[in-house]
Parts: sequence; structure tokens; C-alpha cells
Amino acid sequence: MESRTDEMLMKDIQAGNQQAFQYLVNQNLASLHGFAQRMLGSNSDAEDVVQETFLRVWNKAHTWKAGKAKLSTWLHRITHNLCVDWQRKPKVQTVTLDQDVAENTEHSTDSLQREETAQLVERALQRLPERQRSAIVLCYYQGMSNRDAAQVLNVSVAALESLLARGRRSLKTLLSEQGLS
Repeated sequence: MESRTDEMLMKDIQAGNQQAFQYLVNQNLASLHGFAQRMLGSNSDAEDVVQETFLRVWNKAHTWKAGKAKLSTWLHRITHNLCVDWQRKPKVQTVTLDQDVAENTEHSTDSLQREETAQLVERALQRLPERQRSAIVLCYYQGMSNRDAAQVLNVSVAALESLLARGRRSLKTLLSEQGLS
């Protein structure tokens, strides 16, 4: 499977090949989950969104067009759209066992400070407007090129760069308000 192109892989999936689909899931699960988690700020919400992403890929594989967008770009676009829809839903506050265990685990001072800094950055990221947050997560956390990230967001590269610049300025302001610089 590893030597197959995106086009070959998607043709197999379009034909109902479950092994090809499982390969696609295995290759993209971690990246899409990380993206959704940063967009939504919740591991469990990210799991739900990524599951829905792959369900849509299976059911709508025929809509992917070779040459129009890279497969990874198409997957991130689906995930992005689902994250935006998810954020519009009314929220129900829950506490997970992971949070409970994490709070009761003893940490060294350094790891605790890193964790606190990461949480401050994550909270600041969540306060950004959705388009700025999406641009930053796609480019800095997902490692996408500006061109690919612009395709996911359906904007020009210049518009993406503007979103990135505004997002970085906003993050800097939010973090300085919290004592980080």
C-alpha cells in the first residue's frame, strides 16, 4: 500500500476496498486528531470529529478529484468544516477520567511549568477567531504549506498570510495579558 499514489488509494476506496480505507485511516488519524484537538480544545470532541471525518471519507470518496487538491488537504478540509460545525453546537460540560487522573498525578516542577504554559497557549489559541486559529493550527501545528492551508480554508495565499499575521499578533497580546511573552 505504501507505494500507492493518492489517486490509486482513493480509487480503491471508491471501489469499497476496506484495506485501502484502513491504510488511509492509519496514515492520517494522528494528524487529523491533533488538528481537531487544537481547533476544538477537547480530546473527546476531536475523537468524535475525526470519526465523522473518516465516515464522510468512506461515504463520499467519489467526491475527491485527483489533481484538484492533495488527499491530505482534502482530509483536513473535511475535518476543518466539521470542527467549525461542532463549535456552533451548544456545549455540555463534562469531566473525563483523563482530566481527573492528570490532576492527581505528581509532576516535576519543569514538566508542570511546561504543561501550564502549553495550557495557557491552548486557551489563548481557543480565544482566537476561528479563521485565525485554523490558519495557525494548519501551518504551525500541522506543518502544512501556506498554499495547502489556503486550500483547506478556501482562501488565497495572501489572505492566509494575513490571517496568520493577525493570529500571531492576537496570540502575542493574549499571552502577554497572561504574563507570557
